Amino acid sequence: LNDWARGEGAPGLGYIVQESGAGKGPIAKFVPEGAMADLRTLTGLSDGDAVFFVCDKVDAAAKLAGKARTKIAQELDIIQKGVFKLCWIVDFPMYKQDEETGGKIDFTHNPFSMPDGGLEALNTKNPLDIVANQYDCVCNGFELCSGSIRNHRPDIMERAFEIAGYSREDLHKKFGGMLSAFKFGAPPHGGAGFGVDRMIMLIADEPNLREVYPFVMNGAGEDPMMGAPTEMTPQQLRDLHIKADLPKPKVV
Repeated sequence: LNDWARGEGAPGLGYIVQESGAGKGPIAKFVPEGAMADLRTLTGLSDGDAVFFVCDKVDAAAKLAGKARTKIAQELDIIQKGVFKLCWIVDFPMYKQDEETGGKIDFTHNPFSMPDGGLEALNTKNPLDIVANQYDCVCNGFELCSGSIRNHRPDIMERAFEIAGYSREDLHKKFGGMLSAFKFGAPPHGGAGFGVDRMIMLIADEPNLREVYPFVMNGAGEDPMMGAPTEMTPQQLRDLHIKADLPKPKVV
């Protein structure tokens, strides 16, 4: 599993094996006995069991830990077969701290979803504690749909964007038409989009989405069936006010 983790681009996968009532392994010596006792209580660890650790930034760690859990379950052949297990994922964080901009508060996913708690939550809570009315439906670990309850009130939308650093003028300049429409009394509304191709993949017991997707792209991002992408004609570029700045052919 350590080698597997390195193949996934990680430095490795930490682990502690329980043997004769004590923890063994490369990182066990760094875990005090009191912490080891807590670990046994939390995980139900007994002799012959192992517990694995991922150390990274939160998102990267969660991604690798999820892959490791699936990999371990496959190795032990403990994943139920012939069943469909569904669940809804809710309480998505509304905001995050963007490391690339020095910790600036930004939207996590859909900026147009309604924050849970509405305007009061935006005015009284730490932005990182606010959750959005967003939801995903998952089946056997695959996302089947995603959606949200939309933000349909101009005052809540202005405040939501203000927290992320957008001025009222910026918001009205970019989304003025939508905000004007909301002033006429748009009702609460929401929705979700389901991926039929992923449902077919699960029903067909096909692990590769490419095998059931009607318009498959190759590794270069090309669609052989549609012959896309193709070069645009000069007239098409003029119609769209696009100027192509293509690399000049090499002269040998």
